[in-house]
Amino acid sequence: MVTSPVGQTAPLGIRLRGIHHGYRIGGAFQPVIQGVSLDIAPGEFVALLGPSGCGKSTLLRLIAGLEPPRSGQILADGVPVTGPGPDRIVMFQDPTLYPWRTVRANVALSQDIAGRRDDAAIDAAIDMVGLKGFERAWPHQLSGGMAQRAALARALVNDPRLLILDEPLGKLDSLTRLTMQTELLRLWQRRGFTVIMVTHDVEEALLLATRVVTFSARPASVLSDIAIDLPYHRHRDDPRLLTLRREILVRLGHSEDW
Repeated sequence: MVTSPVGQTAPLGIRLRGIHHGYRIGGAFQPVIQGVSLDIAPGEFVALLGPSGCGKSTLLRLIAGLEPPRSGQILADGVPVTGPGPDRIVMFQDPTLYPWRTVRANVALSQDIAGRRDDAAIDAAIDMVGLKGFERAWPHQLSGGMAQRAALARALVNDPRLLILDEPLGKLDSLTRLTMQTELLRLWQRRGFTVIMVTHDVEEALLLATRVVTFSARPASVLSDIAIDLPYHRHRDDPRLLTLRREILVRLGHSEDW
């Protein structure tokens, strides 16, 4: 667990109890999540791993309050989640920047909607992600990594207590992805918010997270919950990480791919 820095919003704790969810498609019910229970302590960085389409992103939507589970309970600091809230911010794989708004205007979007723009907070968020000097740039003038930095600044500008990341680095080239992993880790350590991140990259999960939770194929249930009790900065060739990588791949059905 990471302690929130002085002057920052306290990180959010999340508790999932017996979550079941699914959708009715073509007259038939398709289960997506089956009996998931998790406790995520304030300030943790938890990575979710599992086969594509197993229900990880759906679970993030439930935690964000974008839709309610069919059964079970989600608590944020002991309070039932009944809808979206400013303490829980979602960042998706695509930056989804509005092309008619500059970087600064995109970062300020949520504040503009709420009618309470905080210029100092906007400038601080832009500076924090390394985009100072690009405030007036348009989205089409940004590289993929810069666009994701702008999206990250937009997520951080209101001091979220929980950052919900749905494969935020999945579309970046390998070198930019390495840089953004370092930046994300730095921001988490500096700001102290809780992070729940979906990724398909086992190595990424092991480098960044304090815990790695693996899920079965759809409907998703928890296969393992592994604490990564290793100091930062972690190295990809660390024998302990390589052992954990093999263990996770075996649990995910890739015993020959490590």
